[in-house]
Amino acid sequence: AFLQAHQSELSAQSIQRGRAKLYEYVHERNLANQGRVSVAPGYVPKLVVSAGQIDVAYVPTDQLKAQRAKAARLARVTPISMPKFIRQASFDAFFREGPHATPSRNQALERALMFVKQYSPNRFVPGLYLSGSFGVGKTYLLGAIANQLADQGVQTTLVHFPSFAVKMKSSIGKNTTDQERDRIKQVPVLMLDDIGADALSAWVRDEVLGVILEYRMQEELPTFFTSNFTMAQLVDHLAIDNQGNQEPLKAMRIMERIRFLSREIVVEGDNLRQKLGNS
Repeated sequence: AFLQAHQSELSAQSIQRGRAKLYEYVHERNLANQGRVSVAPGYVPKLVVSAGQIDVAYVPTDQLKAQRAKAARLARVTPISMPKFIRQASFDAFFREGPHATPSRNQALERALMFVKQYSPNRFVPGLYLSGSFGVGKTYLLGAIANQLADQGVQTTLVHFPSFAVKMKSSIGKNTTDQERDRIKQVPVLMLDDIGADALSAWVRDEVLGVILEYRMQEELPTFFTSNFTMAQLVDHLAIDNQGNQEPLKAMRIMERIRFLSREIVVEGDNLRQKLGNS
């Protein structure tokens, strides 16, 4: 069939010279069909005409293409000190219906779907500030958003902020503070998980969190947050550093940037960690 399809391109001499290539093709095709190891695992042979001569090209199998697509998708989501379930989080599993569904969970899901639909690197779309009690699904929803954006070719970084704050303190002795902070602040979509879980030092609040948020506000880069505090409560929390010093103006400056970068949704419902054991 190949020779008939390309008879205008191949001379009798070319066909004679190409007998070894024809044999290679048949041999490798049979190995692939039998599931045996071929000369190029993950690839299947394909006969082609190159410069008037018969040749064999190797093209990736559908399985290899799917594996590469999955690996590329995983590479677009960078979790830093985040739980493992982030990798499997999806909108379909976010309790739109059933005993765990609540109006606020549905509202958060709808806003998340809207962000994914509207996101464009060419215009600013604010992220979400998800506040609520432990285990209501805030972190899981961040993971679902990140995974859906990954399917669209968008890179997202998710950061457990209390752990990141500890890492930033240790970076001082290594003289890598600027690199660590700049790597986070410049990502296309940033998600900061558990803001306000711990009292921050003035340095982490102003020179780490403040600098990250200032950069992202100026560059109009979407940013997401989760917190057990509402925005109104977080400003009071940020006003007092871990030494007990009160600096309300600096806290208000941080909150101004958070309000620019995100829109608040209070998520309510039962504790899914206790009921489901994993989220």
